Amino acid sequence: MTETTSGSARGSRGKGTKSGGKGAAPKGMRMERIHTTPGVHPYDEVAWERRDVVMTNWRDGSVNFEQRDVEFPDFWSVNAVNIVTSKYFRGAVGTPQRETSLKQLIDRVVSTYRRAGEEHGYFASPADAEIFDHELTHALLHQIFSFNSPVWFNVGTKQPQQVSACFILSVDDSMESILDWYKEEGMIFKGGSGAGLNLSRIRSSKELLSSGGNASGPVSFMRGADASAGTIKSGGATRRAAKMVVLDVDHPDIEAFIETKVKEEEKIRALRDAGFDMDLGGDDITSVQYQNANNSVRVTDDFMRAVENGARFGLRGRLNNEVIEEVDAKALFRRMAEAAWACADPGIQYDDTINHWHTCPESGRISASNPCSEYMHLDNTSCNLASLNLMKFLHDDGNGVQSFEAERFAKVVELVITAMDISICFADFPTEKIGENTRAFRQLGIGYANLGALLMATGHAYDSDGGRALAGGITSLMTGTAYRRSAELAAVVGPYDGYARNADSHLRVMRQHADANAVATRMDDLDTPVWDAATEAWEEVLRLGGKNGFRNAQASVLAPTGTIGLAMGCDTTGIEPDLALVKFKKLVGGGSMQIVNTTVPMALKRLGYPTEQIEAIVAHIAENGSVTDAPGLKTEHYEVFDCAMGERAISPLGHVRMMAATQPFLSGAISKTCNVPETATVEEIEDIYFRGWKLGLKALAIYRDNCKVGQPLSAKKKGDTGTPTTTAVTGTGTGTGAVAVAAPAEAPAAPVTVEHHPVRKRLPKGRPGITTSFTVGGAEGYMTANSYPDDGLGEVFLKMSKQGSTLAGMMDAFSIAVSVGLQYGVPLETYVSKFTNMRFEPAGMTDDTDVRMAQSIVDYIFRRLALDFLPFETRSALGIHTAEERRRHLETGSYEATGADDTEVDVEGLSQSAPAAPAAPAAPTSPVLHRQPVREEGPAPGQARTNAELVEMQMGVSADAPLCFSCGTKMQRAGSCYICEGCGSTSGCS
Repeated sequence: MTETTSGSARGSRGKGTKSGGKGAAPKGMRMERIHTTPGVHPYDEVAWERRDVVMTNWRDGSVNFEQRDVEFPDFWSVNAVNIVTSKYFRGAVGTPQRETSLKQLIDRVVSTYRRAGEEHGYFASPADAEIFDHELTHALLHQIFSFNSPVWFNVGTKQPQQVSACFILSVDDSMESILDWYKEEGMIFKGGSGAGLNLSRIRSSKELLSSGGNASGPVSFMRGADASAGTIKSGGATRRAAKMVVLDVDHPDIEAFIETKVKEEEKIRALRDAGFDMDLGGDDITSVQYQNANNSVRVTDDFMRAVENGARFGLRGRLNNEVIEEVDAKALFRRMAEAAWACADPGIQYDDTINHWHTCPESGRISASNPCSEYMHLDNTSCNLASLNLMKFLHDDGNGVQSFEAERFAKVVELVITAMDISICFADFPTEKIGENTRAFRQLGIGYANLGALLMATGHAYDSDGGRALAGGITSLMTGTAYRRSAELAAVVGPYDGYARNADSHLRVMRQHADANAVATRMDDLDTPVWDAATEAWEEVLRLGGKNGFRNAQASVLAPTGTIGLAMGCDTTGIEPDLALVKFKKLVGGGSMQIVNTTVPMALKRLGYPTEQIEAIVAHIAENGSVTDAPGLKTEHYEVFDCAMGERAISPLGHVRMMAATQPFLSGAISKTCNVPETATVEEIEDIYFRGWKLGLKALAIYRDNCKVGQPLSAKKKGDTGTPTTTAVTGTGTGTGAVAVAAPAEAPAAPVTVEHHPVRKRLPKGRPGITTSFTVGGAEGYMTANSYPDDGLGEVFLKMSKQGSTLAGMMDAFSIAVSVGLQYGVPLETYVSKFTNMRFEPAGMTDDTDVRMAQSIVDYIFRRLALDFLPFETRSALGIHTAEERRRHLETGSYEATGADDTEVDVEGLSQSAPAAPAAPAAPTSPVLHRQPVREEGPAPGQARTNAELVEMQMGVSADAPLCFSCGTKMQRAGSCYICEGCGSTSGCS
């Protein structure tokens, strides 16, 4: 907490203001230490170390980014170091101007905030300015919170000091205004931010121009803006431009708007099937339209009631607001759900709910949002964001007794809100209108990340009353504290300029928040103290706000926290649940390892499990990726470990109910995508959108798994009607395999006795072989692969350079086991499918041009063996290709060589015709057939999963999520966008 020189933070405030109000100006705020020690700088309280950051291109192994000898605290993860170094350090790499230490980055930002605070009268004394400096530094250093990305891009540099990530623009029904829209969006994207706007003022294609012709309509003008967004990278980095396009449900072109992305998705699939590169960042994706924006329909209560009652609804002309067409409301709502089912767009925004919580209605309605739908306020305004890492406020006494540190949380919220408001004093804006309005209304967007991790760690299921109660309490405390600080700041430096005109409405909304807090249900020992602190905060909001006014028109939102969430080391983004129980952790020096989320053992301890049982459950999860059938885990505790995806995925309405629990305590809205399974129906999506309205949400988006095109790792050949010539195994009622051998009709029938035991086929004394030297993650070794003269691989020898080491011994024993298996008839492709993608150290870069990265030595070995000994069709199905084949695929869309090689390529260019079958031999004179052993395992027919799919299921990765255009890692959803956990690249998140 803080206070001014005229009294305590909870006491009276002077009436004068720095900005010219009546009376003497107060002397500023007195700051209180939260984490720091007088006389000790935060940098001196941590251990620092030097690291190398090298990030490679997944396609060819070339280096995307390299900066060596960077300085970070020793407790920062490899991911966080990589992302902050590559995204936020300023200056050209390799020059003296390049930042090389986290200290330089934090100092660049914090010193700018401190200097502006002093210049604008925020601090009572230089000592208070120093406390602000130290506390802000400590919080950033220890990943307690983070400003949004534009702050790190721009503050303290020579470029414009753009601090806002979220912008709302406006466009009118004139060509001049439309062209201004294109220009303004481009400038916002260039500064590392995103923008949204409502196109409903533009007349429809069903209305006339003054010249007598038909208007183009807003959908046609979306094309030009979409092309601009696809060209401009945010902040000059690899962040893609982010934008939102909104159209009112009563606009005459609403049906065309709903269908835009559905048609383009069909085009993407057709082009993908024809061999074009349609992945995110692919060469050919730019040939389709409307891919750079999130689309949302703005619905009214009147429309939703018409849907509910099966009534007609009028579409109104933009020139005179007269009804020019009536439609069946339910049928239009159905078309929205069908489009969302097909391609995840459009989302939905609930207009009357949004404006019911609007603090400044006298200055205009809220008609649009930022790209991810969390910032909603006046047109031509902006909002800078900051997010707190909730896991930093969970206290555990080591014996399973936990508490959420509500008092410390509130103090950090006060610190962050103060800093965020100071930033508006020095910030630059892309247009004069946005600058004027933002300074007049001073919109802020404090939020949080890691809610999903916090709930699991405290033993709460995400979709539970207890989980919703804790989330609601934290959100209420955050917003109540933010507005309380805003009222305190108003006493020192004055309320926002638009407050006087909107005072009654602003106070009405504050009472709505306080009333919602008063009726909220308390559930347990964790959330009750939080709710009590929130109640005290809202009481102070009403008292101080009624006296001083407020410094900020809005205070809080829940953003997706894409890149900044990774920089803070968060397991979950924004309000999202945990994605999966198992994830990959990058290791210093390269490589990665698969680990069970650290929140899992914390949750088990909270639930009362002893150490030995926790270890057994964690081991089960590591092996299976799920808690199902974990030893000793009670079935009633399964729900605690439910995630966004996987075997026990949270139900879609579980996501909606969590949003409803927090929405009444937010100034803005929530960036949240409600994930639904691939099997979800259009009716279920209709129900989700309808429930969102009934539960009082402001906006909602859905994403059906596999509804959008992702890059396939392999594809089976189309139209293959050839007759199989190999042995086939068919099952019997008892599960015993029987062998059928294809033979020409003239072959004489002979009784066949099948021996069901494997027979070893040894190699001759002289055998052909290949010796390969290799390096994987710095570990050197040699592999000798010997073959049968006419029948494939028969043995493998592995020697590591460090003789006598444990690794060398294990590799020697492993190669013997594999060799024996090969000689007993285990197919090489079986080994390849089982051992590729296995992850353990050493791992990382190799010296093999065909296999540039390996997850482990075993992964490398079997990729190399597949390339050397398996036919193209078999290894292509496993996703294993040579460097030349990958290059060819990039250039032609096909992995196969065409022309003189006498192969037949299908339209996908991913599979190769089988060779012609040799003539069947005559029937054997001996009625004995030695068959290869066959392992019967796996799911039922029609449910088979590839290794890649199994990994995705365990890791909670959507099968159709795009590959990162920088490093090739499967991306993950963050709000309405995608984020790469490998390098921090986003598809448009703030």
